[in-house]
Amino acid sequence: MTTPTTTRKSGKRRWGSLWVNGGLILICLFWTIPTIGLLISSFRDRIDINSTGWWTVFPHQDWVEVDKITPGPEVDRNQPMTLVGVTDTFEQFTKGIESNGQRLQWIGNRRIGYLEVQKYEWTANTIFTLENYKQVLANGDYTAQLKDGTTETKIGDNMSRTFLNSLAVSIPATVIPIFLAALAAYGFAWMRFPARRMAFALVVALLAVPLQVALVPLLRDDVAMGINGTYLAVWLAHTGFGLPLATYLLYNYISGLPRDILESSFIDGASHFTIFMKHILPLSVPALAAFAIFQFLWVWNDYLVALIFIGASPTNQVLTQRLAEIVGSRGQDWHLLTAGAFVTMILPLAVFFGLQRFFVRGLLAGSVKG
Repeated sequence: MTTPTTTRKSGKRRWGSLWVNGGLILICLFWTIPTIGLLISSFRDRIDINSTGWWTVFPHQDWVEVDKITPGPEVDRNQPMTLVGVTDTFEQFTKGIESNGQRLQWIGNRRIGYLEVQKYEWTANTIFTLENYKQVLANGDYTAQLKDGTTETKIGDNMSRTFLNSLAVSIPATVIPIFLAALAAYGFAWMRFPARRMAFALVVALLAVPLQVALVPLLRDDVAMGINGTYLAVWLAHTGFGLPLATYLLYNYISGLPRDILESSFIDGASHFTIFMKHILPLSVPALAAFAIFQFLWVWNDYLVALIFIGASPTNQVLTQRLAEIVGSRGQDWHLLTAGAFVTMILPLAVFFGLQRFFVRGLLAGSVKG
C-alpha cells in the first residue's frame, strides 16, 4: 500500500535525479561546445573564419547579398553618390545604409569596390573546405585556392610527419610501463618475498615525485649514454615516472582477482610467468585499459619532456612541438591553427572512445572489497 510519506520520498528522489542529470547534461554541453567550435572552424575558409563566428554555420537571420552593383566611371566616389535611389557619401555607404527593408553596403575601396544590396533573412554559412588540413599536413610547398578565386602558395606545416613521430613516441611509452607495472603488481599481490610491504610503500611514495625535478639528472645521464635526442630517452623518462601510478592501480585490481584460479594453476605445476601470461593479463584488461588511456594521453599531449629529450630537430619533432611552432609563426591564421589543433585531438579521442567502456571499471577496480 502506498502511503503519503512513500509518495513524497519517491517524488523527492525523482526531482533529485532530475536535477543531477540536468546538471550533468549542462556540464557536458558546456564542455563540448568549444570542441564543436574548433571542429567547425577547422573546415572553414580563411575569409569566413576571420569575418564571422563558427556558430553562423547553423540557421540564423542575417544580412544576405541579393544583388551586386558596380558603378561606372562617371560616378564620382569622392562626392555624394546616388545608388539604388539613395544619395549619400562613400563613408556612409561603407558603414551600411538601411532603406526599404534592405541594406546598401560598399565593399572594397573607392577605385575597385562595388555596392552590395543585402536583405535580412534566414541563412547559414555552409561552405566548408579541406584546404586547411591539406596545408597543415603537407610537406613542402602547397598551393591553395581561396574562396575569392585567388591562389596562394605557402610552405606546408608537415604535421603528417610529426603525427607519425608522436605515434612512435606514445605507443612504446604506453606499452612498456603497463607491462612492467603489471609484472610488479603481480609480484606485490601474489608473491611472498622479504620487505615486500616496504618496497610497495616506496613505489607508492614515488607518486609524489614530479617528473620536472628529475629533468636535469636524466638529461645528464642521457647525454653520457649518447641517447639524448632519440626516442629512447623519452621512452625511459615516461616509463620511469609512469610506473608508480600504474603499479598502484594494477595492484589494487590484481590483488582482488579470485584466488582459486591461481591456486589451481599452481597445483597443476604452472610457473609464475605462465600464470601471469595466461590468467592475470586476460583478467586485468579493464585496469590495463584504464591506465592505457591515462598514459597515452599524458605522453601524446606532452611538450616539456619531448622538447628537452628530443630537441627541436624537424625530423624527430612530435605534434605538440610542431603545433607550438605553428602558433608562433602563424598566430593570426586561425584556419590553420584550428586544423592543426584538431589533428592533435583525433587519435586521443579515438583511444578514449575505444576504451571508455573499460575506463570506470578499471578505476574502481579494487576499491570495494567483500
